[in-house]
Amino acid sequence: MELTVGLSAQVQLRVSDADTAQALGSGDVPVLGTPRVLALAEAATVAATARHLPDGSTTVGVRVELDHRSPTPVGRTVVARAGLVEVEGRRLTFDVTVHDGDLLVADGRVERILVDRHRFVEKATTA
Repeated sequence: MELTVGLSAQVQLRVSDADTAQALGSGDVPVLGTPRVLALAEAATVAATARHLPDGSTTVGVRVELDHRSPTPVGRTVVARAGLVEVEGRRLTFDVTVHDGDLLVADGRVERILVDRHRFVEKATTA
């Protein structure tokens, strides 16, 4: 298995009350909250590489640039897509988009680092 430019995946979400800015504490409006948009975009990056990681490895998010461009009401379905555009050592860079049909909801970049899962968790729990 190899991490190569061009790997991609998409995930979707039907927006519920639990996904709103009101519910997430990121605002006071009943539309898809930015933290949920980001989580969905990150889920797409994880899905893009999941079957290609070396045994015992995982990726962790280290940097995000995200423009949340359009509100999405409860009941709509959004689709997040991630494409791996750069592999630099252990650093993986993805272009991400989130759409509601033809409407661009959000776009940006997510960087993740390839790590040894056991060592990472051990370091986090002993720090």
